[in-house]
Amino acid sequence: MSIALPRRRVIPGFGLTMGFTLLYLSLVFLIPVGAFLLYTATMSWETFWNAVTQRQVVASYRLSFGGSLIAATINLVFGALVAWVLVRYRFPGKRLVDALVDFPFALPTAVAGIALVTLYASSGWVGQYLELFGIRVAYTQLGVIVALTYIGLPFVVRTVQPVLEDLEAEWEEASASLGADRLTTVRRVILPALMPALLTGYALAFARALGEYGSVVFISGNLPFRTEITPLLIVAKAEQYDYHGAAAIGTVMLLAAFLMLLVINGLQWWTSRRYGQ
Repeated sequence: MSIALPRRRVIPGFGLTMGFTLLYLSLVFLIPVGAFLLYTATMSWETFWNAVTQRQVVASYRLSFGGSLIAATINLVFGALVAWVLVRYRFPGKRLVDALVDFPFALPTAVAGIALVTLYASSGWVGQYLELFGIRVAYTQLGVIVALTYIGLPFVVRTVQPVLEDLEAEWEEASASLGADRLTTVRRVILPALMPALLTGYALAFARALGEYGSVVFISGNLPFRTEITPLLIVAKAEQYDYHGAAAIGTVMLLAAFLMLLVINGLQWWTSRRYGQ
């Protein structure tokens, strides 16, 4: 009778590495978030509901979530376009353009906010010309969207770029040789391959924009009911020692962001199964 030997893994050490992974995630994410939710749970339902449904708070939700969705959608389109240009074309200064994509990662958000105000204020380099057409950016909701778009662009570009690099140009040539026009090739060949990466980049850009504070606080003007974002309101509540109010609003943001990411990841899973990737 043969004795079944335990199956050996090609790469050993799974137990140790998994234990270290869970420990690291617990220290960095699970324990802080869990403590935060437990602190919120100490509040009564009435206190929690009153804190998260104030008119000023609801107005900040509209701007934060609406502005983040708009900014992420803009980055979805133009981020994919930037990634396409960087992968498929050769031109002078390409390395410089590629490095500039990561600029929002390296630049402190407060510095980015000051730079945006310098550009888009009524007397700024760009804002003074926009004023001639009646377009105001600084201290308006449009300025908030501009700031959120600025900080979210690299997430889409860097997510789509590796997928485009692995996408063989022969697929497009084969599509063209079979009589497909460029629009059909994009719709039937390129987009299905890029869809999971596009959705991932969209989710990352949205999540980053939703929690942004530094670059927005300068250009928004922080006008209640108009240009006040939810992260700023949380900071204001904490500075006023209203920790329960800050925790309640933060919990709403946390749950909403988690739900949004869950939906987008579900769509990503569906597209992966749909197109066999």
